[in-house]
Amino acid sequence: MIHIIEIPQIPIGEAIVDIITFLRVNFSTIFDIIRSIISAIVGFFYSTLIFIPPVVLIAIFALISWKTAKIKVAIFAVVSLLLIISMDLWNATIETLSLVLVATIIALFIGFPLGILKARSKAFGAIIEPMLDLMQTLPSLSYLIPAVLFFRIGVVPGVIATVIFSMPPAIRLTSLGLEHVSKEMIEVGKSFGATPRQLLLKIEIPLALPSIMMGVNQTIMLAFSMVVIAGFIGAGGLGEVIISGLQRYNLVDSIEAGLSIVFLAIILDRVTKQLGKIYDVKKN
Repeated sequence: MIHIIEIPQIPIGEAIVDIITFLRVNFSTIFDIIRSIISAIVGFFYSTLIFIPPVVLIAIFALISWKTAKIKVAIFAVVSLLLIISMDLWNATIETLSLVLVATIIALFIGFPLGILKARSKAFGAIIEPMLDLMQTLPSLSYLIPAVLFFRIGVVPGVIATVIFSMPPAIRLTSLGLEHVSKEMIEVGKSFGATPRQLLLKIEIPLALPSIMMGVNQTIMLAFSMVVIAGFIGAGGLGEVIISGLQRYNLVDSIEAGLSIVFLAIILDRVTKQLGKIYDVKKN
C-alpha cells in the first residue's frame, strides 16, 4: 500500500496579499509622492525631446554616434530615425525613449552605489546575490503586478517595473569591475596617502569603467526589452502601439513599432559599447 504524505497547505498567496494591502493602506502617501515625481520627470524628458525639431534631434544622434562609434553607426542612426518619422511613429518613439532614459537613470542611480557596496562587503554580497538571481529569473510580466498594485495604470508603473527588471546588470558589473581592480594599483595609491574616498574616485572607478559601461549598456538593453511588456499597463510609447496592434490583429502597426524599438536599441547599444572600449583603451 502506498502512503501519500499529506503536506499542510501554506497560504503564501494570502500572506503576500495581506502585506501588499498593509503597504498600500499605510504608505499610500509615499507611493503617491513617488508617482508624482516620476511622472514629472518623464514628462520633463518627453517635453524637452519633443520640443526639439526632429531634424535637429536626428543630427544630435548622428553627431554622438559619429564621435563615439563609427561613421557607419551615424549613417544608420540618420536612416533609421528618418524611417521612424516616415512610419508616423516619432511621438511614440520619443515617449519610449523618455521612459527608457528615466528608468535607466534611476536604475544606475540605485545600482551603482549598491554595486560598490557589494564589492566592499561580503556580507552584503551574500544578501543581495539571491535577490539579483530572483530579479533576473522572474518572468517579465511578474514585475507588472506589484507595480500596478502600488502605482496604478500608466507610465509610472511601467518605469518602476523597467527599473527593477534592468537594475541587476548595473549592480553586478559595477561590483565585478571593482573587484578586478589591480591590488598593486590600490597599494600604490595608499602609499601616496590616498584616502578610501580618493582611492575609489581616482583609482578604482576609472579602472573599472569598462565593466561599469558594460553594465550601463546591459541596463539600457533590458530597459528596451521591458518597455514592450509595459505596454500592457498603459505605459504608452511604442510598447503600447505593439500591444494595441496585436489585440486588433493589426500586424503592420506592431511590426513598424517593433522595428522602431530595434532601431533605437541598436543606436544606444553601439554608442555605449564604444564608450566602454574608449575607456578601456585609455586605461591601457
